Amino acid sequence: MKTRAVEYGQAGEVFEGSMAWDEAPAGKRPGVLIVHQFMGLSDHERERAERLAALGYVGFAADVYGKGRRPATPQEAMAMTAELRADRPLLRARVRAALDALRTDDQVDARRMAAIGFCFGGTAAIELARSGADLAGVVSFHGGLSSPEPGAGRNIKAKVLVLHGADDPTISAENIAAFQQEMRSGGVDWQMVYYGGAVHGFTQKAAGSDPSKGVAYNEIADRRSWQAMRGFLAEIFAAP
Repeated sequence: MKTRAVEYGQAGEVFEGSMAWDEAPAGKRPGVLIVHQFMGLSDHERERAERLAALGYVGFAADVYGKGRRPATPQEAMAMTAELRADRPLLRARVRAALDALRTDDQVDARRMAAIGFCFGGTAAIELARSGADLAGVVSFHGGLSSPEPGAGRNIKAKVLVLHGADDPTISAENIAAFQQEMRSGGVDWQMVYYGGAVHGFTQKAAGSDPSKGVAYNEIADRRSWQAMRGFLAEIFAAP
C-alpha cells in the first residue's frame, strides 16, 4: 500500500489531500474521492482511502477547507461548514477541484470515477453530483440532504446511494421527503438505505457510543454501510 500527500488549487487557494493506492495491480483503475466530515481531513478519511485502495481503487481523501486550515473546536467546525452550506457554488467548486486532482492522476481511469462522503462530506458528495459532474456514482454516509435548489437533481448524471441512520435527529422528515422528490423529479437512479438504531455520525468512532446525544458510532451500521458501498461500487464499475 502506498500513500502520498497531494496539493492542488482552487481560486488561488491551496488544498492538500491524501491519496492511497495498491502498487500490485497493473494498469489504470477507478478513482474514488472521499470528502471529510465537519472537523476536516483526518485519519478517518485517510484510513477509508487505504481501504478503498485495498479493494482495487485509487482512494483520494479530499480537503475542502484549505491546506493547514483545520477547526480547533466543533463550534468552529460548524461555522466553517455553515459558510460552505450557504455558498453551494463554492462548495461544489472545491470538491470538483479535488475530483480533478484525482482524475488527472496517472493511475486513475478518468472514465470511471465516484465520490463518497461522511456527514458534511456526504452533503458535499451529493452537491458534486448536483453540479453535473461526470461521475459513475456518489455515496453519502449520514450526510445532509437539503438543497437550496430543489430542481438540481435534474443535473445529476451519477447513480446515488444514501446510507442513513433511521434515528438520526439532525435530518428532518421534510428534508428526506424533499430529497427523495428531487431524485424522482430528476429521473435519478437512486437508493436510500436506513439503519435501525443508528443516529448521526454512525461511522465515526470519535463520536462516542451514546445515541441519546444524537451523534454516536454504531459498529453494525458502520460495517453494513461499508458493505453496501462496496456492492454499489462493484456494480457501477463493472465492465459492460
